[in-house]
Amino acid sequence: MNENQRKESQLLTPENQDKKIEKDYSKYFEKVYEAPSLKDAKKRGKEAVQYHSDFTIPEEFKNMGKGRKFLIRTYGCQMNEHDTEVMAGIFMALGYEATLDVNEANVILLNTCAIRENAENKVFGELGHLKPLKLEKPDLLIGVCGCMSQEESVVNRILKKHQFVDMIFGTHNIHRLPNILHEAYLSKEMVIEVWSKEGDVIENLPKVRKGKIKAWVNIMYGCDKFCTYCIVPYTRGKERSRHPKEIIDEVRHLAAQGYQEITLLGQNVNAYGKDFKDMDYRLGDLMDEIRKIDIPRVRFTTSHPRDFDDHLIEVLAKGGNLVDHIHLPVQSGSSSVLKIMARKYNREQYLELVAKIKAAIPNLSLTTDIIVGYPNETEEQFEETLSLYREVGYDAAYTYIYSPREGTPAAKMKDNVPMSVKRDRLQRLNALVNEISAEKMKAYLGQTVEVLVEGESKKNPDVLAGYTTKSKLVNFIGPKSAIGTIVKVKITDTKTWSLNGEMVEETVEVR
Repeated sequence: MNENQRKESQLLTPENQDKKIEKDYSKYFEKVYEAPSLKDAKKRGKEAVQYHSDFTIPEEFKNMGKGRKFLIRTYGCQMNEHDTEVMAGIFMALGYEATLDVNEANVILLNTCAIRENAENKVFGELGHLKPLKLEKPDLLIGVCGCMSQEESVVNRILKKHQFVDMIFGTHNIHRLPNILHEAYLSKEMVIEVWSKEGDVIENLPKVRKGKIKAWVNIMYGCDKFCTYCIVPYTRGKERSRHPKEIIDEVRHLAAQGYQEITLLGQNVNAYGKDFKDMDYRLGDLMDEIRKIDIPRVRFTTSHPRDFDDHLIEVLAKGGNLVDHIHLPVQSGSSSVLKIMARKYNREQYLELVAKIKAAIPNLSLTTDIIVGYPNETEEQFEETLSLYREVGYDAAYTYIYSPREGTPAAKMKDNVPMSVKRDRLQRLNALVNEISAEKMKAYLGQTVEVLVEGESKKNPDVLAGYTTKSKLVNFIGPKSAIGTIVKVKITDTKTWSLNGEMVEETVEVR
């Protein structure tokens, strides 16, 4: 040890150790990698999105996973679930095997969600649990990917407090997983590859789907809405659509494999096609083509009221395999709150849209998302949300207390609503949601409904469980051979969130 090293060692006291680590990693981060930037991520440049239809695993990586196992833990929305299917497909193409046991895994990925603080806390808690395993197995690769990785504050926190993490990559470069793994095996430093620039559209990515009953089909990426509370436009990039032919070919392939239901996915799914420069083709056009494909059920999520156009309503009204359930987030029943949320519609416009959809699809099941306790929300404004819920008569709702996301405009707003008030409002809203749901469920008593059987009930392996076209959970006793088929079930009992029934055996539909 030379004199300079001796002096540095003497200076590295417990009091300044954290500061030195932070400084060293910050310097490394700035010099070697470009930090993800929410400011850069907000820019919506005019540059064309690159479209790649030729994804292949590089020859030199094809045996990378031989004798190795991977595990992916997924947090968040359907898009994250679908991203996990793609990453699992890439792992399998590299020769890895899947495992559910962390002790068997050679690579563990946490595919993260950034939409609420609670989701982020779960991920950091999981990293804490994985640290002893990493100390025990130094060759284990641990990676953080997904939406959290697109936030500079998250990356900086990992650099400072979780240096045992081997890889950080974002939502735009999942197709680079073979290269990222290769670099992580060779490098002694943390591998960080996060792009703030717009993502490209990559076709022919391998996927590993669970079973052959339901499938996610991504039709577009990103969101341009910039609601003041939402981090998604920053973490997922601008709106960019897949070509119709690629989507239709994928759906046809799934139908040929025997899938019973597909869900078309997008952060703002009914903005599909708005970015096309060479054709006038929107979600209604795509749904009109897909409804002619021999697959029993077609859904889409999540839609935005601003982009729900008349042509889409007209196509959905044709029915057939287009299900009679729409998820249409409202977020608040108060025009004043909607304005500061930057939702770009008011209460009256939303109700007008709902009336138009219900007129075209009379038996529609409508669900929504609602945030309570938004910065400075008054009691009167909250009451407007309750009255809107009653007026629309939703079948169900996902309800949340507002969660500030660093980097969004809402996070800078003054919030004078005490947490006790927010919890009380959530409780009152949920009481209304439960009340209306229970009433709607009672109408099913004695009816015979079609149920897509997904598997055994989580509570009782002797009971089968599945969903109607309106997304109602139905539990019933039936043969295991019914799993993966659509059967008719007579409802004998109703609960707040589920139905019990008896299967009409001769109506099992086998495709």
